[in-house]
Amino acid sequence: MAIQRAAVIGAGVMGAGIAAQLANAGLEVELLDIVPKDATDRDAIAKGAIEKLLKTNPAPLMHKKNARRLHPGNTEDHLERLKDCDLIIEAVLEDPTIKSALFKKIDQYRKAGSIVASNTSTIPLHDLTRDQSEAFKKDFVITHFFNPPRYMPLLELVVSEFNSPQTVADITRFMDEKMGKGVIRCNDTPGFIGNRIGTFWIQCAINEAYNLKLTVEEADAIMGRPIGAPKTGVFGLVDLVGLDLMPHISKSLMSKLPPSDGYCKNNKTYPVIDKMIADGYTGRKGKGGFYRLGPQKEKRAVDLETGAERPARKAKMQAVANAKKGGLRALVDTKDNGGDYAWAVLKQTLCYAALHVHTVTSDVTGVDQAMKLGYNWKYGPFELIDKMGVDYFIGRLKTEGADIPAFLQKAAGRSFYRTEKGKLQFLNKDGAYEDVNRPE
Repeated sequence: MAIQRAAVIGAGVMGAGIAAQLANAGLEVELLDIVPKDATDRDAIAKGAIEKLLKTNPAPLMHKKNARRLHPGNTEDHLERLKDCDLIIEAVLEDPTIKSALFKKIDQYRKAGSIVASNTSTIPLHDLTRDQSEAFKKDFVITHFFNPPRYMPLLELVVSEFNSPQTVADITRFMDEKMGKGVIRCNDTPGFIGNRIGTFWIQCAINEAYNLKLTVEEADAIMGRPIGAPKTGVFGLVDLVGLDLMPHISKSLMSKLPPSDGYCKNNKTYPVIDKMIADGYTGRKGKGGFYRLGPQKEKRAVDLETGAERPARKAKMQAVANAKKGGLRALVDTKDNGGDYAWAVLKQTLCYAALHVHTVTSDVTGVDQAMKLGYNWKYGPFELIDKMGVDYFIGRLKTEGADIPAFLQKAAGRSFYRTEKGKLQFLNKDGAYEDVNRPE
């Protein structure tokens, strides 16, 4: 089925951004939201969202004229517009009860065979479809975009046994060819791939910064370019996505993962960070976060122990200098706080990826691509292990008496990727190599 007209329900930052990218792809888009209380204009929320799109930087619209393809409305008066839509994307609050009620309404108005997708970032598909009709289940998928939707290339796709191969092919082709996304198939598990592993990495990095008494500048100097992550590092990344978003993702993962999961064991809150959120220091979208601008636009930073604001300082770390010359191994081999920090965070994150790779997706390529496309890592977790050396990594874990994931042990003496007869191959679940299949 050709997808030619779409609807997005939920005109918040994500919903509006998705609608903008649909318009960029040449589609006419219905953008619907609730009717605001005591409003003279019942479409005010959707109209306001379109106005914001025209002012937002970086621009969600490839050209301002694309805004003409966005048609504002509300979910009380305009659901009948769904009958003309081939694709309907839900982007409302991460509340299963609210989503379930909305899906029932969508099902009443949509045309047969139209694809309904949720942009949920944490709620499993089977939870979302539990009370829905059989017809709805056949046409329902999860399409999790990363913010901002125009610029972040990852699209996590979750499908079910109810979907036909044609439905899966149609939505995959559309997201790839029309929306410009790298489509990664995920299993139906909490947090999918990017947020499951990425949020674990962030939590580990915050915990270890506190454990080793590093400044935010020191932590970010290590957890940025030296490991192949963006220069924001971790605290800068949390500022970018919003400190207030992290507790929501954390709450959802904590409620759905077993207590034995590494994320649940590592999950911690810190009074300084809680107070920052309460005081409106939610990152770049608020009054600033771990990094802020002073009265003269000078860069300032937060002391992790006290919460006090101070002038930002350039981090001078021997581990960073060593990494520039000797790469990842030199980074984690450095005998100082920087090297200890890099090893502590990477050890936990890479082991977590190795432990859960086949829970969250089919193979290592899915995990590596998700982290590269969704978190802008230069290398995925399994590529990082290869760079460090599988046997080096296993040997150091053994020396420390750490548990070694079974799948990691299968790579002993080898690597997760190799080139054979000019073809890139990956190590599969059974310990054999398969060709990496890339889309055209």
